[in-house]
Amino acid sequence: MAFEAYKKEDFFDEMFRAEDDVFPHYEKLRVRLDELSRSEMMERQRRLDHSFLEHGVTFTVYADGQGTERIFPFDLIPRVIPAAEWEMIERGLTQRITALNLFLHDIYHERQIVRDGKVPAEIVDSCEHYLPAMENVAVPGGIYIHICGTDLIRDHEGNYLVLEDNGRCPSGVSYVLANRQAMRRVFPRLYRRMGVRRIDHYPEELLRSLQFLSPRKQDDPVCVVLTPGIYNSAYFEHTFLAREMGIEIVEGKDLIVVDNVVHMRTTRGLVRVDVIYRRIDDDFIDPQFFRKDSLLGVPGLMNAYLHGNVALANAPGAGIADDKVMYYYVPDMIRYYLDQEPILGSVPTYLPAVEEDRQYILDNLDKLVVKAAGESGGYGMLMGPTSTRSARREFAERIKEDPRNFVAQPVISLSRHPTICGSRIEGRHIDFRPFVLSGDDVRIVPGGLTRVALKKGSLVVNSSQGGGSKDTWVLNE
Repeated sequence: MAFEAYKKEDFFDEMFRAEDDVFPHYEKLRVRLDELSRSEMMERQRRLDHSFLEHGVTFTVYADGQGTERIFPFDLIPRVIPAAEWEMIERGLTQRITALNLFLHDIYHERQIVRDGKVPAEIVDSCEHYLPAMENVAVPGGIYIHICGTDLIRDHEGNYLVLEDNGRCPSGVSYVLANRQAMRRVFPRLYRRMGVRRIDHYPEELLRSLQFLSPRKQDDPVCVVLTPGIYNSAYFEHTFLAREMGIEIVEGKDLIVVDNVVHMRTTRGLVRVDVIYRRIDDDFIDPQFFRKDSLLGVPGLMNAYLHGNVALANAPGAGIADDKVMYYYVPDMIRYYLDQEPILGSVPTYLPAVEEDRQYILDNLDKLVVKAAGESGGYGMLMGPTSTRSARREFAERIKEDPRNFVAQPVISLSRHPTICGSRIEGRHIDFRPFVLSGDDVRIVPGGLTRVALKKGSLVVNSSQGGGSKDTWVLNE
C-alpha cells in the first residue's frame, strides 16, 4: 500500500481529509498508486527524471556563485483540483487581474484612487517600479499586465489565499507544460479515467493575447520573445514558449529601431516587429532610456513604444502591481473599481510604513515573516520563528531605516501534499501559481505550477532554494 505509513499531521492535507480517508477527487489516484509496488513507483519516478534530463528541462541557480544549471525536480504524485474548486479560483483570478489593470491605468492617468484616499500617493510614488514616463500613455486595450502568475496558498482550514502577484516577467509555465507531457506518458490510462482538463493549448492562447496587442491591425502580426540570453535562469522557458508559439526568439542585438519602428534582423533583411513578449525587466530593456550599462536591451525601444509603433508585454511600469506593499491595498482596489468583495482572500499584512503597524512588527519579529518589497524568489526574507536574534536585530534596523521597503505577515502553515521522498511518501508543503492571460478577454488555462518544498518542514517552495514541482490536474467534473 503506497500510503500505509503516511502521516497527515496537523496541516491541511490536499489529499487526505482524515487518516486513511481521501477526498473524493483523489480516490482514483489513490487506487492506482496502491496498485504499484514501491519498486514500480520508484522506477516511474526515475523515468520522469530521465525524461526531464533528456529534454533539457532545467533552470539556472545563481546563488551558488557558479551559475549551476540543474534539472528541475519533479514529483510523481499530481495535485488534483475538482471542477467546482477551480471555478472559484478562476472567478477570483479574473476579478483580481481586472482590478489590477484598472488600478494601473488609473495610477498612470487620473489617479482617482489616490484622490479618494484609498491608496496613499507616497506609496505609489516611492515604488521602485513606478515609471513617470508611462504617465498618460495609452496602452493597447488599457491592459498593462498581459501575463500574470498569481501565487496561491491554502491555510490551515483549506481556504485559498493570494500570496503575491507576479506581473512583470512571471516564469514557470514551461514547467507546467513539460510536467503534463511527462505525466501523460507515465500514467496515460489514469489521466484519461480521471477526466483531466487539457492545458496544451496555452501557447496558442498566449499567442492570441500577444497578437491582440499589435498596433498594426493585420492578419498575421509579427510577435517575438525577447530574452536576456542563454545564461538567464529561465532561458529554457523562453525557447520553449517561442518554439511552441511558432515565433522567433531574439536577443537585444537581433533588434534595431529605425525611425521609431522596431525591426528584426534576418537573413532576408529587416522585418518589422509588432509585439515583443519581453522577458527582460524594465531597467534593462532600453539603454537610452533606463540603465545605460545594459547590454540586454534595444536602444530606442521605449521611443518606439511611446510612439505606439510596437507593443510590449507586459507593459513597462506594470511592476507596481508586484510591489509587496501594494499587495496590502488590492482588496480595496477590487471594492473600489468593481464594487465587489474579493473572491480570493489575502494573507493578513502589516506595513512598517504605517506607524502602529511598525511598532507591532518590531515587537513581534520572532512570530512574523518579513519580506523586502522588491525581492522575489524567496530572497530578502526573515522567517521569524526560525530566525536568530542577530538576524532579527539586523532586520529591525533595516525596517527602521527604510520602512517603505518591507511588509510583514504571520506565518501561514501552507497546505501539504503527499510527495515521494526517497523510498517513502511523506507530506510536503506546496503552493500554486496559475497563469492568467489578458487580451481581448481574460483566459486562464485550467491548471498551473504546483511548487513543493522538498526539504522536510520547509515552507520555501522556490526552485532556487530546493523546491520542486508537481503536475496539477483540474478535473472536468
